[in-house]
Amino acid sequence: MQYGNCQLSIVPVKNNPDESSELITQLLFGEHYKVLECRKNWSRIKTIVDKCEGWIMNSQLVFIPEEEFNAIQANKKPKHVTELVSFVEDSNKILTPILIGSCLTDTSSLPFNFEGNFNGETNTKENLIKTALLYLNSPELKGGKSPFGIDSAGFSQMVYKINGYHLLRTAQSQSTQGTALSFVEESEAGDLAFFDNAHGEIDHVGIIMENNYVIHVNGKVRIDRLDHTGIFNNDLRTYTHQLRVIKKIV
Repeated sequence: MQYGNCQLSIVPVKNNPDESSELITQLLFGEHYKVLECRKNWSRIKTIVDKCEGWIMNSQLVFIPEEEFNAIQANKKPKHVTELVSFVEDSNKILTPILIGSCLTDTSSLPFNFEGNFNGETNTKENLIKTALLYLNSPELKGGKSPFGIDSAGFSQMVYKINGYHLLRTAQSQSTQGTALSFVEESEAGDLAFFDNAHGEIDHVGIIMENNYVIHVNGKVRIDRLDHTGIFNNDLRTYTHQLRVIKKIV
């Protein structure tokens, strides 16, 4: 088995080994992964945080020794960047821009210097909304995990991750986590609301705010009204998502 670490701002992970293939997720700086298969131009990887499998270009693949991979795995308090955009400096004094939610995995084979803000603790639930608001107006991008393009599950995952909590990668899988609540009125700011499509499949998630609002991704990261029916978009004057279940994760 071989192992890798993301050393670029963002690395796209594709469904197939083709540039035109669907984006299924992204690696942010510092995220580590297993390398399952290597081909001429592409390698199939498995992310450690959310167990996603997909293809990255070999030109963006950086291997790390197994002992360093194990050391990263053993770290129970990873550090995550809390600024929208900051920089790391390598041993040659070259700067690389990194984004909020990037991992500061300091390894001997890939040293860097970072002087920005980060979090390495488990924050209180109240901090989730503060983090969520940093992503406000970020454009929607299926498979995205950054303030320059993000999907609904990537948004909730990153907000929780930065504050020291683990969520899976898709809305469907996240809906299996935590404890279900019976009514919107029972929820607290920071709880997750899940929504289903016409086929009854959970395909959307938002983070509940105070006073019956929800912050979620619909075209962009935005704030809308939430009630027992679902999300009401005041701009469109209509419901856009049908509520399925509310989960308390924290």
